[in-house]
Amino acid sequence: MKRLMKSFRYGERGFTLVELLIVVAILGALSAVAIPNVGRFTKTGHLNAANSEVMTLRTAVDAYYAENGAWNTTQAEIAPYITRTIKGTYTYASGVITGTTYPSGGLTWDGTNELWQIP
Repeated sequence: MKRLMKSFRYGERGFTLVELLIVVAILGALSAVAIPNVGRFTKTGHLNAANSEVMTLRTAVDAYYAENGAWNTTQAEIAPYITRTIKGTYTYASGVITGTTYPSGGLTWDGTNELWQIP
């Protein structure tokens, strides 16, 4: 133990100001890179959630059609086939699903593919 204590210089008790400034600069650079990526991943998560809701709605419509043989139906008739709460607003007519709004914002509806997309 005495040998270990001798390896330290006398009076040295902590980090110097320069060392602390270097650590702060490195942390600042890392956060400057990481924060924009977190925002992108959040938006991608909202997009995947919205498109998952579209797939749930499509499955419910297909199940309704399989049992009743009719495409033109109301939301109330499809509701028993939906297993969870749908957050977006969709209209359905003649086998076509149309999205109108999504609460998370920043998503646009692609009517050709019938999916939400990041603008």
